[in-house]
Amino acid sequence: MAETDTLRAAMIEAAERQLASSSDHEIATRAVCEAVGVSQPVLYRLFGDKRGLLDAVADHGYERYAALKAAQEQTGDPVADLHAGWDGHMAFARANPALYQLMFTPRPWSHSTARDRVMDLLVAALTRCAAVGALKLEPRTAAQLILSANIGTALDHIARPALFEDPALSHRMRDAVFSHVLTETSARQDADPLRTAALRLRAQLQLGGTDALEPAETALLQRWLERIAQP
Repeated sequence: MAETDTLRAAMIEAAERQLASSSDHEIATRAVCEAVGVSQPVLYRLFGDKRGLLDAVADHGYERYAALKAAQEQTGDPVADLHAGWDGHMAFARANPALYQLMFTPRPWSHSTARDRVMDLLVAALTRCAAVGALKLEPRTAAQLILSANIGTALDHIARPALFEDPALSHRMRDAVFSHVLTETSARQDADPLRTAALRLRAQLQLGGTDALEPAETALLQRWLERIAQP
C-alpha cells in the first residue's frame, strides 16, 4: 500500500512538472510514465485514464493551496484576513498558472473536488466575518460572489497578461465585490438589526457551538436563524 502511494505521488508530481513546462498546458501520459519509469498500464491501474490523472493533479494542487492558507497568519480581524486571502489566492495563481487553470477552469468531465474545497475554505473565512457582524449576506452566498470574481480575475491575468497587467486591477475588483458583501465599519448597526443579529449568532454557533442546547434544539435554532437572516 505504501509503495502504491509513493508511486502515485511520483506520477502526480511528474504530471504537474510536465503541465508547468508545456507551452499548451497539456500532458502526455507516455511521458509521465517514462519520467517515473513505469509502463502505461500502471497509470491506468492507479488513475483510470488521463482524466483521472489530471483530477489527481488538481486535487494535489488544492493540498498545496490549503497549506499556504494554513500558513497565513490569522489575526483578530477576520475582514483583514479576508483581504489577505484574496491577495494570497492571486499570488498562488501567478506562481502556478498551469496548475491554477487545471484547478479552476471548468472541465465538464472532471471529478476533482479542488474548487469545492477552496469554496469551503472561503465559507469558513466568511463565517468568521459574519460572527463579528461584518457580513451582509449568508457566508456561502458571499463566497460564491467572491470566489467567482477572484477566479475570473486570476484566469484573465494568466490568459491575457498584457491586457490585465495593471497591478491595481485585482484590488479594484476585490474592493468592488467586498463592498457588496461586507458591512462598513460604521454601519455594523444597520437598518435591520434583527437580520444582522441572526446572521451573527448563526455564524457564532457554527464556529463554536453551544452546550446549552441539545443537538436537535441547536439544529432547530439554526433553521430559525437561517430564515430570519434571509433578505
